[in-house]
Amino acid sequence: MIVAFDVGNSEITIGIFELEELISHWRLTTAAPRTADELALLIRSITGPEVASPGGAEGSAICSVVPAITPMLAEACEMSFGRKPIMIDARAKLPIILDVEEPFTVGADRVANTLAASRIYKRDAIVVDLGTATTYDCITADGKFLGGVIQPGIMISADTLFRRTAQLPATDIVPPKRVIARRTDECIRAGVLYGAVDSIDGIVRRIKKDWPNKKPPLVIATGGMAETIRPHSAELELVDPFLTLKGIRLGYELLTG
Repeated sequence: MIVAFDVGNSEITIGIFELEELISHWRLTTAAPRTADELALLIRSITGPEVASPGGAEGSAICSVVPAITPMLAEACEMSFGRKPIMIDARAKLPIILDVEEPFTVGADRVANTLAASRIYKRDAIVVDLGTATTYDCITADGKFLGGVIQPGIMISADTLFRRTAQLPATDIVPPKRVIARRTDECIRAGVLYGAVDSIDGIVRRIKKDWPNKKPPLVIATGGMAETIRPHSAELELVDPFLTLKGIRLGYELLTG
């Protein structure tokens, strides 16, 4: 049993794997500052004492893009599971190639996505990770990260709109009934959702035109907004909401095997 932690700018996703199967998962907010003791208590309350105790889970692995949280979480994992966690990041000795100008600056989540996409789908892929930022990870079948694109995430764009426009109400980003909206909240939903969809599809098409191999890449959506965007997109081919967690699990196995 492996416990995987995907630490993003907005959320921490925790997953428990039994061999290759994700058997439980939870999402927490990242914003609240917590000590290692608090995090250890939180881990124990979420996963249960049978998991978060020495001899419970086999081990844990962390993939983090929030350096301020990483040391406390690592200490909490050692307290909870009786051993230091495995760190999945650009410096980990994994069977992937970061074929970019500054490989050590590649985000840990993109490292995990590269490992997961190449090992699970075994073909060239564009991973569109719809989190705080929307990232496009360009990955070859043999595990080479070619680079990609980063743009503001859907909720960042929406939050900026709400803050900068005093008369526009904040609203949930759900599909509107129609594009030509007749209510202000529906106008916002249409603009944010379809603006994001068309932006994503447009960037994916540009990436495909620049793809170095003849066979077109598989386009995989992951992250918190993936299920919302997929039905309206012409380019996103499938949703794998826990692709990053799967990459963390694979990284753990490769680094400890």
